[in-house]
Amino acid sequence: MMRKTSLILLSAATGAALTLFVTQPRSVLMGSSARASTSDTYRQLNLFGDVFERVRSDYVEKPDDSKLVESAISGMLSGLDPHSSYMDAKSFRDMQVQTRGEFGGLGIEVTMEDGLIKVVSPIDDTPASKAGIMANDIITTLDDEAVLGLTLNQAVEKMRGPVNTKIRLKIIRKGLDNPLDVTLVRDNIRVRSVRARVEADDIGYIRITTFNEQTTEGLKREINNLNNQIGDKLKGYIIDLRNNPGGLLEEAVTVSDAFLERGEIVSTRGRNAEETQRRSAHPGDLTKGKQVIVLINGGSASASEIVAGALQDHKRATLVGTRSFGKGSVQTIIPLGAGNGALRLTTARYYTPSGRSIQAKGIVPDIEVLQDVPEELKSRTDTKGEASLRGHLKNDGDEKTGSQSYVPPDAKDDKALKMADDLLHGVKVNASAASTGDKAAIDKSSNKEAN
Repeated sequence: MMRKTSLILLSAATGAALTLFVTQPRSVLMGSSARASTSDTYRQLNLFGDVFERVRSDYVEKPDDSKLVESAISGMLSGLDPHSSYMDAKSFRDMQVQTRGEFGGLGIEVTMEDGLIKVVSPIDDTPASKAGIMANDIITTLDDEAVLGLTLNQAVEKMRGPVNTKIRLKIIRKGLDNPLDVTLVRDNIRVRSVRARVEADDIGYIRITTFNEQTTEGLKREINNLNNQIGDKLKGYIIDLRNNPGGLLEEAVTVSDAFLERGEIVSTRGRNAEETQRRSAHPGDLTKGKQVIVLINGGSASASEIVAGALQDHKRATLVGTRSFGKGSVQTIIPLGAGNGALRLTTARYYTPSGRSIQAKGIVPDIEVLQDVPEELKSRTDTKGEASLRGHLKNDGDEKTGSQSYVPPDAKDDKALKMADDLLHGVKVNASAASTGDKAAIDKSSNKEAN
């Protein structure tokens, strides 16, 4: 019997979703030592049963049996490593929505301010934008229920729902004396994980915020748009993966493939050698060999590190910024049946094309660039990295913790972006390509004088 599971790379901070993978259960020949081990296991399970019954009968208040079991499962999984966990049915559904990158909703990015929902911006061509919802609008009621007292997640969940269903919003807008009553019909909303702009008139800047099911198509669309906008004067591309927590393994592979003609992209290796999987590139570089700069920092994790590692190992891109997070493990999502949620279980490590495991180490950029951080933010702009997480999978050699993750809100203050611009315009060159191997950049003019 074949068992269908879901293979994913999860972000360092949040769950991400799935790529389908089919495995054949391994046959087991049980010897005497295996029988002894099994006997010990059953004794431990009997111990669990005894404790469970004692809690049910003697705890000061009558406990919920299902909650006891869920807590026991959660404790077992969380004791393995930071990324293995139990997801109840709601958490499992939320994870699936996140990784699909689309859902029934209104199409507004929101935040919470003074207990009310504030619109950050409407998404183009969605029910919210078509109804005239504006940035800074304050939503006070949802279907006549006051927003005050709800959490942001609760409010968002109420705004989402089946496509073609209605919801009534009461909105306060600055400059209007009376609130607006707006009825919207939910539609299929796609999360925009890829955004792009023209930088310095001749550079394509592409920001990837997460790796969901929409990412590769979004990347292809933006590359095509940039080519049409810039034309023959296009110098190259900046791919910004800073503070991208990761996501789908499949999307990391196809995004990497967009810039490569051939070669391995990533391999995953489990407990047994026969479980090794290798993913390779296919012919067809969407950028037609144009120079690529990849920006990373301490918040770049998981799927982001797969892309950065693949392009670095193939010398297809120059990496600029600070060392990445260092999450080099793969999780398998195992559904437990209707209403029972799912297990998220670490089942493998992943390796870059050169065979590097970045687990608890991260990827070191070719050119390190530290940002100037405002004094009031200095204590909050470094991530501790995978190596600082309690119970993390160990790696051979020196583990690395902590790396800067601050990105200036104003592009003119962004030193890593400026370095990428200079590299693409030839103002600076990557010194790591020289015989010294230094991880730095040097002015092209001074390099000419030295030669």
